[in-house]
Amino acid sequence: MAAARYAVLLTAGAEQDLESIYDYIATFDSPTHADDVLDHLMKAVEGLAMFPERGSYPRELLALGIKEYRQTFFKPYRMIYRVIDTRVYIHVIADGRRDLQALLARRLLGV
Repeated sequence: MAAARYAVLLTAGAEQDLESIYDYIATFDSPTHADDVLDHLMKAVEGLAMFPERGSYPRELLALGIKEYRQTFFKPYRMIYRVIDTRVYIHVIADGRRDLQALLARRLLGV
């Protein structure tokens, strides 16, 4: 029996996150390294099509009792997403070394 396949969609915010990450690495490291990071991030995105429930709950949201969102990693980057029916919506792709509390509150909770 084949596993169910989910459609994985990036929100406008997540697309901007990818562009910003790529531009930063290309500028301050190299375009080759930026391509490599982008490839790895896209593989992590594609992995969600088969196993979206494998991700953990983001601790910043879990502390608020919110279990609607999950996360997966390509260190140091975190992808915060939500599964609705057969769709996976990626809302945030950010460097996990940042304090994500304010970003998550603004982007996911509209605070």
